[in-house]
Amino acid sequence: MNSVKKIYSLFFKKHPRKSLSLLVILLLAYFFCLPSPLFDDPTCMVLEDNRGNLLGARIAADGQWRFPHSDTIPNKFVQAITEFEDRRFFSHFGIDPKGIGRAIKQNVANKRIVSGGSTITMQVIRMARKGKKRTVFQKFMEAIMATRLELSYSKDNIMAHYASNAPFGGNVVGLDAASWRYFGKRPDLLSWSEAATLAVLPNSPALIHPGRNRKALQAKRNRLLDRLLENGHLDSLTCELAKEEPLPKKPLPLPRLAPHLLDRAYLEHFRGKKGKRTRLKSTIDRSLQEQASQIVERHQINLKANDIHNLAAVIIEVASGNVVAYVGNSPNAGKAHQAQVDVIKAPRSTGSILKPFLFASMLQEGSLLPNSLVADIPTSLSGYRPKNFYEKYDGVVSARRALIRSLNVPIIRMLQKYGLEKFHFQLQRLGLSSINKPASYYGLPLVLGGAEASLWDISSAYNSMSRTLNEYYENDSRYNPASFRKANYIFNRKTPSIKRTQLLEEAPVLSASAIWLTFDAMQEVERPNSEGDWEFFNSSKRIAWKTGTSFGFRDAWAVGTTPKYTIGVWAGNADGEGRPGLVGVKAAAPVLFDLFDLVPSSNWFDPPYDELVELPICKKSGNRASPNCKADTLLVQAAGINAPTCSFHKKIHLDSSQQWQVTSDCESPMDMIHQNWFVLPPVEEHYFKSKNPNYKLLPSYRADCLSFLDNKSHRPMQLIYPKEPTKIYVPLSLDGSVSRTVFKVAHRQNSMQVHWHLDNEFIGTTKDFHHYEFKPSVGHHTLTLVDEQGNRLEQVFEIIEKEKEH
Repeated sequence: MNSVKKIYSLFFKKHPRKSLSLLVILLLAYFFCLPSPLFDDPTCMVLEDNRGNLLGARIAADGQWRFPHSDTIPNKFVQAITEFEDRRFFSHFGIDPKGIGRAIKQNVANKRIVSGGSTITMQVIRMARKGKKRTVFQKFMEAIMATRLELSYSKDNIMAHYASNAPFGGNVVGLDAASWRYFGKRPDLLSWSEAATLAVLPNSPALIHPGRNRKALQAKRNRLLDRLLENGHLDSLTCELAKEEPLPKKPLPLPRLAPHLLDRAYLEHFRGKKGKRTRLKSTIDRSLQEQASQIVERHQINLKANDIHNLAAVIIEVASGNVVAYVGNSPNAGKAHQAQVDVIKAPRSTGSILKPFLFASMLQEGSLLPNSLVADIPTSLSGYRPKNFYEKYDGVVSARRALIRSLNVPIIRMLQKYGLEKFHFQLQRLGLSSINKPASYYGLPLVLGGAEASLWDISSAYNSMSRTLNEYYENDSRYNPASFRKANYIFNRKTPSIKRTQLLEEAPVLSASAIWLTFDAMQEVERPNSEGDWEFFNSSKRIAWKTGTSFGFRDAWAVGTTPKYTIGVWAGNADGEGRPGLVGVKAAAPVLFDLFDLVPSSNWFDPPYDELVELPICKKSGNRASPNCKADTLLVQAAGINAPTCSFHKKIHLDSSQQWQVTSDCESPMDMIHQNWFVLPPVEEHYFKSKNPNYKLLPSYRADCLSFLDNKSHRPMQLIYPKEPTKIYVPLSLDGSVSRTVFKVAHRQNSMQVHWHLDNEFIGTTKDFHHYEFKPSVGHHTLTLVDEQGNRLEQVFEIIEKEKEH
């Protein structure tokens, strides 16, 4: 005390200004003595489910399992660590004089350092000041800085910093990481035994080494449990039971329940980003994620027998757009088959999965009614020749049935009618972001798999359709422009809000009525089996679902939606290898239905009555009824009033025997019998009548009426191939000659003889089956067909040789 007075008298009294400056410097040094930030160590990227359970984590950049800072520390650990390290933590000001005195006494008595007297606050400072030697001076500095820390942080904050940065053995840092690595659970679920075990580790982290120091670690833990009992933190029974719990044997692997979503979150929210999100709470339901992963793995084992190695699935809530399960690939595929690839966000050939979007778009604009007939015949459009599965044709088929059966030719004809550019723009509005080249790049095959889209975008689009339909009544028959949006996997991300004054009268993308009618058709699915016969596939639940198969059997799709959930499934090989049997209905659909069994059932979508009207519809053609056809009143989209009227039903005039058609030139109108008749063009009729034995052929004209007919308007023949002036590329055979080409014609009366002429030279006659095979030379030609009644048909074409076949 005397020495202090001497210093004061010698310096402060003689040098008041310098002493004041020194005091200010000391105060500033004290004020700024804390590291800023307190801790700046790299942390793991942690992904949690919607309840805070760990789904997975990526190790920190320095190779440590160090989870992001957490402000929430479980009470059991707080009681255990303060009892073991710093009993007066909540009452001292950063240093504990009693603790320091006790430590000095123990060290003198043992003639070595057995206690440092450091408080938890001082230990936080020591951890923040990495690499400092543990000397008396550094201890003094820690004490000073500890008091400063107490002025800036609450006790809870200091405890949180300690728990988040304390070493727990090996490369495990922080309570969160230690809890998962040693006990496989969240810190708030730790038992008293587990909390006590973790409380003693920062003091001696080497004790956790597997196979060593087991007795010493157990003794430390049990002594701490006894002290907790003595101080009333737990009762005797709990203490005894806690002592019986085994110690952790070795660090456990962290959960890997959504590894592909973890990688995606890392790329989108962590790597190279400022203000990094190192702890991301997702919308994933952990239980649903585990079950979905098991289903995917089980199906992948079966598919692997056919060398199909990769399988992905996503489950989305309709109302929120939140992803509740995300299986980016089956881990069973292994590294050799690219199990690490996240197929959910990878663009793949779409197959037929886009067809419902075209169907709905045409309904919305009113150019189509659900049952409108569409031609299903061999078709060539600017050199492009779409084909149905097994190359079978129905002649005509309703648009709804074309969607249900996923027929390619009718869908292509629908796209041609709707407009390629319009459909291309519609797909972009639906959110298919990878379809980013001009429409001309894709051409008409766009709707059959000529473009690539991701399972994420496609599932989001179907989910948005369901949300639009659900919200239609909620918004008083108006539209929320935010209804069409991508799915979301971040918990508590704000849903785009819209004021009621901002609701739209017109649908921004697809109307509720068009969606409802499309989903109604999508409940039924028919596919051809190996024999080419049609099979009906259904589910025990009402699901609007669609499958798709890409060209070359490289991608199999299945997407389904209900008012509550949308599920998307993809199967195939990540490297693009095609496999026989890799079709949507066989490889992806079974997975889809098993996943739907995981989620709650729901009622079907309510019809959007404000957008539906009762309209007289022709029973056979599905178009708006004309005066010539029988009609039913059906509920269709309001825009359907703009759809074309039935052109297939015509009023014909028969003679009294009803066997022959007549005209007023050859029969008195008084003797005519007038009938409405369902008439298809010759080519459509050719295919339709073979599938529909009840189809009534149009009667021929009576012989005495033929001379009065305009041959073009009553033409009974129509070419199937070549359909129009075209170039025919024919390969050369081994001998250098031009290979044969098959020409086909349809005639309303198969029994009628058709005489074939090439370049005005007769080449033969056909009856019943009007197919003719011959070898025109290279160059331009004219094909002329004449039937028994003198009906004539001409077609020009050009033969172009290909390279010789080998």
